Amino acid sequence: MSQIDSNGLSLHYEDSAGDGRPVVLIHGWPLSGASWSEQVDALTGAGYRVITYDRRGFGESDKPETGYTYDEFAADLAGLLDGLDLRDVSLVGFSMGGGEIARYIGRYGEDRLHSVVFAAAVPPYLLKTDDNPDGGLGQEDVDGMQQRARDDREAFLDGFMTDFFSANGTLKVTEAQRQEALALATPARNEAVVDCIAAFGTTDFRADLEKVTVPTLVIHGDSDATVPLEVSGKRTAEAIEGSRLVVVEDGPHGFNVSHAQKLNRELIDFLAR
Repeated sequence: MSQIDSNGLSLHYEDSAGDGRPVVLIHGWPLSGASWSEQVDALTGAGYRVITYDRRGFGESDKPETGYTYDEFAADLAGLLDGLDLRDVSLVGFSMGGGEIARYIGRYGEDRLHSVVFAAAVPPYLLKTDDNPDGGLGQEDVDGMQQRARDDREAFLDGFMTDFFSANGTLKVTEAQRQEALALATPARNEAVVDCIAAFGTTDFRADLEKVTVPTLVIHGDSDATVPLEVSGKRTAEAIEGSRLVVVEDGPHGFNVSHAQKLNRELIDFLAR
């Protein structure tokens, strides 16, 4: 178990070490760094130094009462990269983890970065507004999710995790894999679970994406019912000049598990470029 002081917190991280180019994997909500278990061995086997970490409020990291905003998440990531003195890094962000990448670049630039990957990621902007009519969530949707998480967290997350791994109404992982994901959410602080819904549901990353110039892969399932391809992946790819869009056929939101071999092949191919 490794902990690092970052932005006033202690973050739990796992580091495969070695001389390979570093790849930092940023997990989705409401999980932890352990949700990358299907990717770590494949990437380390390809020669990379792989680092995963638990977002504040989740897994084995510190769980403050407040601070669940993307400015703070990006500062946490910056503290990790600075504390480990990682350079020439590839950042891979899944779901809300893609927001960390966008906001990190928006606030801290690309000096430490080699490339980035947005996997089923929430940018550019999920909330429907007058100037963002193509968003996927109304404010009432965000408020409703938060209320259900407050009222009956266990039932809410159980239903969420079914949708997370389903494509066109069909579960694409085993029940054991679905339960493993639910178990990863268990240590999360209630405030973290609730406040992160507002963070990923209402944060505008459009100005951040304009600052992305490093090589970029956008990979997204075509049957993602949680963060739809048309709302996020396609628009992120359009916003970043020269990015590569890969669409995973029959891929649900949690395609890092359901289509792990496909994702691993695409990651290794992209990272080698």
